[in-house]
Amino acid sequence: MTETKSAQPASYLRLRPLLNPLGQVVRWPAGPGEKSLVVEYLARKFQTNQRYSEVQVGEILCNWHTFQNPALLRRELVERGFLTREANGSSYMRTALGVSDIPHRLKLENIQQAAQVIDPVFLNTPQFPAESLSEMLGLELVVKVETLNPIRSFKGRGADYFISKVVERGDTRQLVCASAGNFGQAMAYACRKHGLPLVVYASVNANPLKVERMRALGAEVRLVGEDFDAAKLEAKRYCQETGAWMVEDGKEPEISEGAGSIAVELLQYQGPLEAVVVPLGNGALLGGVARWVKALTPEVRVVGVGAAGAPAMAESWRSGTLVQHPRIYTIADGIGVRVPIPEALQDMEGLVDEVLLVTDAALLEAMRRAHTHLGLVLEPSGAAGLAAIQENPNLFAGKRVATVLCGSNLTEEQMKAWL
Repeated sequence: MTETKSAQPASYLRLRPLLNPLGQVVRWPAGPGEKSLVVEYLARKFQTNQRYSEVQVGEILCNWHTFQNPALLRRELVERGFLTREANGSSYMRTALGVSDIPHRLKLENIQQAAQVIDPVFLNTPQFPAESLSEMLGLELVVKVETLNPIRSFKGRGADYFISKVVERGDTRQLVCASAGNFGQAMAYACRKHGLPLVVYASVNANPLKVERMRALGAEVRLVGEDFDAAKLEAKRYCQETGAWMVEDGKEPEISEGAGSIAVELLQYQGPLEAVVVPLGNGALLGGVARWVKALTPEVRVVGVGAAGAPAMAESWRSGTLVQHPRIYTIADGIGVRVPIPEALQDMEGLVDEVLLVTDAALLEAMRRAHTHLGLVLEPSGAAGLAAIQENPNLFAGKRVATVLCGSNLTEEQMKAWL
């Protein structure tokens, strides 16, 4: 198909050759224009209204460049007015740059770290142009496949990073979570790795394959309630009574930061992207991806995708208020949320450009297309991004669009019925 024109601003195209896949500046440029871009880019790694010692400034700069000259970069930041040095030289203060300086719960340095320390079995997943689907859809489709790992979903990234931080801090509280299945598997896998016990609450209607896998990975699984949120409510009650730690996907920042490592890899794609389309359940995946994408490539549109039969997250994001529903009506259990997490909605604010809703029929069609054209088995939630792209041709026509294929846990019966 015809080469898609980039929507990236000229400033980003000039900066990109100076960055490695982790967003670190690899060399100090010769040209004055490129120097200005690098200094402004590094300035955004500091928060306004916060004092930094000289050692702290150096540590931050060392995290974001590789040519080992933090003194040069610190001097440039001061001389160009991005850092103000106290008269006695004891500390530095950031000068405001604008909207991008608003503090965010998800830290870029943590996403960067996660991309390096997460269990390698979950990292560097395949990403490639889906040629036949691109021709069919009238765009350049880039797919990132997050299903080729021991738990068949992207959730292993966030759970592994989160549990590694729990162990690092020496927190010994009992760990409890609620899950439709994929997050529970991810937590069980990470907890088994570190020898930690885990209790997972799931619905009595949960996918039996996912329940079996959670138990096989060592978790104690308790089946309660008609849907995910009912099971989650019971898990919270148990934690309140016992003092256990209720680990919520979308609430714990490290889980979202771990998911953000997907974006670190995605931005290594051979050409600049114009849109990234991501399934929206509890918000950890969308929040983490949006945080990194907008920090490094602000012109890229970030689009979330929910199920039409479970619109609570989409409606809450659009209205700016917490919208709940008594039931969900979708086959996409992985994104079937009826009680949104406020922290996840906060993480999306100012970073997500649009949230689309797709029907079960569209999800099934996307699953079949992925099976036919890519040879992949996807569960409904894992195909949500592809479903949104095929259902909204006017939004994406002629553009280079990436989506994350993020889950493939289907029972034999579901495969026979849906594929």
